[in-house]
Amino acid sequence: MTRPTVFALSTAPGKAGLAVLRVSGPRARDAAEKLAGKIPPPRRAALLALRHPDSGEVLDRGLVLFFPAPNSFTGEDVVEFHVHGGRASVAGVLDALSALEGLRPAEPGEFTRRGFENGRLDLSEAEALADLIDAETAAQRRQALDGMTGGIGAAAEEWRARLIEIQALVEAEIDFSDEGDVPSGLLDRAREQAQLLADDVERILAQGSSGERLREGASVVIAGPPNAGKSSFLNAVARRDVVIVSPHAGTTRDVVEVALDLGGYPVTLIDTAGLRDSADEVEQEGVRRARARAEAADLVLWFEEAGATTPEAVPDFGVTCWRVLNKIDLQGQKAAEAPETFQLSVRTGEGLERLLAALSAWLVESFRHSAPVVITRARHRAALEEALADLRRAGEGGDKPPELIAEDLRLSSRALGRISGRVDVEEVLGSIFSSFCIGK
Repeated sequence: MTRPTVFALSTAPGKAGLAVLRVSGPRARDAAEKLAGKIPPPRRAALLALRHPDSGEVLDRGLVLFFPAPNSFTGEDVVEFHVHGGRASVAGVLDALSALEGLRPAEPGEFTRRGFENGRLDLSEAEALADLIDAETAAQRRQALDGMTGGIGAAAEEWRARLIEIQALVEAEIDFSDEGDVPSGLLDRAREQAQLLADDVERILAQGSSGERLREGASVVIAGPPNAGKSSFLNAVARRDVVIVSPHAGTTRDVVEVALDLGGYPVTLIDTAGLRDSADEVEQEGVRRARARAEAADLVLWFEEAGATTPEAVPDFGVTCWRVLNKIDLQGQKAAEAPETFQLSVRTGEGLERLLAALSAWLVESFRHSAPVVITRARHRAALEEALADLRRAGEGGDKPPELIAEDLRLSSRALGRISGRVDVEEVLGSIFSSFCIGK
């Protein structure tokens, strides 16, 4: 009973049809009895009147559910109150919980952290849960769900189990090499197994960063000279007036971003200032920012007017660049089709669907991966790279003493353990769980 019991509103704040308030800890059962008068059978909803423990005033009538430890999300006793989503109802129940001894409001991510600390989920699954809450597209949702049902954490634990077997071979060579029933060649077998395991880890790392990029979304920069229709294109795709459009060159001076869902994949379209030489210091800064964003983008759409007598040379931004010829409605005829060149009219909509379809196909290809396990965070990648380096050292030939091989294997196992949270993760727990919303 020494650990505090925490409570929070677990649904979004504000007016709604339903609100869920969650309580977790040793006094959760007591909280339900104080507010509802009794505790319902485990995992069975009961419609009860909720009263303030001090005044006895009826606050609302709602469903009460009880999930006894250890078979709950947090591994502790958990009670949920499902009440009407009006602000007064929610405030009344929160006030009643605050009046109970031993209860306090939960911190961001505290429910999930307790679940991790009580072994209900590992650290990679907790991170996947955070990704699921933040998911805005179907692809992000699918990736998060894969992580919650195993993903990189399950793979890391499987690799650690194999490492334990390899370590056993080395330890047998160190401690029992003089025993008659211990076979010879244990170190050679250990090195061979370490190299095979390293190959498996390296194949996952070789898949690239598609999983990490999917969490953040692709960035597509719209660049080009002034008055080429960049801002009009962004407004057309966003289906709202995001950027001021005018016939005067230099209207757009800052970077404007719009997050979109194209075919279930996340993408951020970034409108930039027209690239030209200017004596205006503000416009110069806009041009500088435009170039910087283009160089950091995943794809650049270079806009220019179709039929221009002196076409702009596309700058080398160091990334994939598609040429977009806008304002074809002002030309007598289209130019010949060319690879990675799109002709359209933002004003009439002609050619717009073809460009968006190409963008969707590019997103699918960009986020495609064939590995059974996807790396979704830089933390996971760093741990795998460290584990791989230690495995490669352990698998080296020569006259390396078995004690050093054992140390390399131990370090590799430690790096893999950090993915699932088995070892040495205290310093990252705060940053991970603080990103959760309160009530989760």
